[in-house]
Amino acid sequence: MMKPHKKVLEGMRIKCFLFGGRKWMDSCSEAYSRFLSGDKDAMTEIIIGYRDGLLLFLKGIVGDIYIAEDIMEQTFMLLAIKKPRDKGGSSFKTWLYTIARNLAIDYLRKKRRSNEVDIETIGEIWNDENLLEEKYIKKEEQILIRRAMNNLRNEYRQVLWLSYFEEMSNKEISKVMKKSIRSVEAMLYRAKKALREELEKEGINGVND
Repeated sequence: MMKPHKKVLEGMRIKCFLFGGRKWMDSCSEAYSRFLSGDKDAMTEIIIGYRDGLLLFLKGIVGDIYIAEDIMEQTFMLLAIKKPRDKGGSSFKTWLYTIARNLAIDYLRKKRRSNEVDIETIGEIWNDENLLEEKYIKKEEQILIRRAMNNLRNEYRQVLWLSYFEEMSNKEISKVMKKSIRSVEAMLYRAKKALREELEKEGINGVND
């Protein structure tokens, strides 16, 4: 039986289309204001605009595309049901990623990871993740970088995703990850160095920062 929150997500009528990637997503931030004012279809715009990028970001934290999907849905349902209003001065996108990351960290704190994963399940996870990243990430170079990131430390994956794929500023990243801007700058430097070394292991050189 489909979970109640999934029924809500599946039942929403799709009314908008993706035109300009992340630029479109940024313009979608005003949809939340319309949702708070009673426009229920505005939540659909938010989900369509952010779901793929948010899902890949969360997968980098929890390591499982299906668990990441559950956390993503929890994030959108929190907005839809509780309708929080205070973004703490952040942009909508930064605020949304902060909420999602907090839920992911809570999951990791409460649940111990198990190494006993069915081989068939692993294959399904890889297939689903590859399809998602090919849909969301258009450039071959970026797909190679994204896959190399899987071998990095959790925090390195997070900071690289927010900086490279979501094009957040160091200030925005500091809010999402709850770190000082100086800490983010240092972490980003180390993460890029680690990523470059990982790419070189695969024989890939000259990839732009």
